[in-house]
Amino acid sequence: MKIEPLLSPEKFVCLEGLSHLCTGGEGPWLKSHNQIYNQFSKLKSSGSRGRQEIVQVSNSCRRKIAQLWQVPYQRIAFMPSATEGMNWLARGLDWREGDNLVTPYLEFPSVAHAWRQIEKKGIRVKRVPARNWITREQDLLSAIDERTRLLAVSQVSFYTGQCLNIARLADQTSRKGVLLAVDATHSSGVIQVPAGLTDLCLSSSYKWMLGTHGVAPCYLSSNAENQLTESSFGWHNLISWPNDQMEFKPVVEIRPMPEKLEPGNPSLISVMFLNNSLDLILKIGIDRIQEHARQLSALIANGLESFRQQVITPSETSARSGNTSFLTKNPKAVQDHLNAKNVLVWGELGRVRVSGHFFNGQEDVEKFLNALSDW
Repeated sequence: MKIEPLLSPEKFVCLEGLSHLCTGGEGPWLKSHNQIYNQFSKLKSSGSRGRQEIVQVSNSCRRKIAQLWQVPYQRIAFMPSATEGMNWLARGLDWREGDNLVTPYLEFPSVAHAWRQIEKKGIRVKRVPARNWITREQDLLSAIDERTRLLAVSQVSFYTGQCLNIARLADQTSRKGVLLAVDATHSSGVIQVPAGLTDLCLSSSYKWMLGTHGVAPCYLSSNAENQLTESSFGWHNLISWPNDQMEFKPVVEIRPMPEKLEPGNPSLISVMFLNNSLDLILKIGIDRIQEHARQLSALIANGLESFRQQVITPSETSARSGNTSFLTKNPKAVQDHLNAKNVLVWGELGRVRVSGHFFNGQEDVEKFLNALSDW
């Protein structure tokens, strides 16, 4: 049976005649976002009443992320980026000399290098190598010892598209008293995110959740909260003024979650865009989207292998995601060749990444393979 899009690409700006297979790099823009911008513009010019309505939309967005991730909405905060979220975690833990953390070698820099400052304090970062481009959960777990404080991973690899078994990792980290931090940037919106099994889970919004830059939803468990020290302070997360008086309180208290992680206002327009795109994702259903994306991934991989391309994405269905990657000596040239044929992919770092989302279908994959065949 032919794989059809779950949502028409006509719902997006400038996709006429294009096969947009690069959501893993930058998601396309929903036409309905233009209405959200107009709404924001009017509210922005409406004084305190407008601000209150924007905040109501922000709270609605928290609830939708909580629904998508199956966690309490009170534990969802808005970070400016996933990178800042990981760095906040690095700053906030009470590290002691001799402690260590475990992370895959084949990681995005936001996860791999958020720990540079603590390395200078005698904290060891144990980077676990992949085998044949696959990061094995057992290898990560075997690297944990009695001084390990944290396991930090991406649920889906930005490089290979591999989807890790977070449940398996969480089972062992919780038994050993090790915190589990997960970057869900390449999973949220396309793959089920088991945030409730983690201690910290965050995601950028401009890829698979079809929002834009400037906001990254972040889940923080009560277990992690009890082990972390706040490192950023401002009017939004502090109780500075008592009873509407101008005089500062002599002892300033920090607000509880979720404001605790938000020292200032998040990018409220970015939150409104995300709130809008989440409506679509929740309406279609993450189970359907996940199945659809994995079907497209298998179709892409099979086509690439028929061309004798070296696919580095796992073949097991549960380890697939929306990203499918293959190695090539000149990924930028392949990307440019395909772009010229109205097929958008992402080529860099020795591989080309092909990303199928719910607005893609089998025709997009066939167009991609036909364009690649004359490379």
